[in-house]
Amino acid sequence: MKERMTELQIVAVIESTIRDVLMDVELKQEITGVNMMYDFIKDEVIVDIARVQKACQELPEPMPLETYLRVLTIHELGHAMDRQALLDSLDRAKEIILMKKQAAAEKRPTDLPFITMVIEEHETDIAFEETAWANAEILNSFFEVVAGDSFEIVKAHSLSTYRAAYEADLEIYNGFIRPQEELLSI
Repeated sequence: MKERMTELQIVAVIESTIRDVLMDVELKQEITGVNMMYDFIKDEVIVDIARVQKACQELPEPMPLETYLRVLTIHELGHAMDRQALLDSLDRAKEIILMKKQAAAEKRPTDLPFITMVIEEHETDIAFEETAWANAEILNSFFEVVAGDSFEIVKAHSLSTYRAAYEADLEIYNGFIRPQEELLSI
């Protein structure tokens, strides 16, 4: 759908959705390249206005931008509901970021400890995403924010991006593991 909303209208939809589910989380606009995200350290939802409009057009089925915004907002609030677990994961996330910085770029595709860490990071991200979607589903069923079919379309599309990246790296990981398992079975 080629519907256009102004920046103020987009912000108004997100803020009203936050209020509609009785949560108190700040909204911040920022150019991040990511449609919407939850900053668990600052306890705020961040929206990239240009990216969120483009992302809505990338859905497999057309959807009004307002509906898309409401679904994304309750998803990000689903992360807010899981804030303590996100905060608890911070030390490990910092370790992984540091290890990624230290890993030589040319050796990454052939470095088993590096790819093992990447798989762990994917699994953690997917678990947090699934939890946020489960929490968003609770919010949606309780507050009736959007129709269930729209919710499911956005959820499936969002999770598919995380799973596709995971599957690609898992293939690399399995390429390491299979030869080692074959050697062990000899």
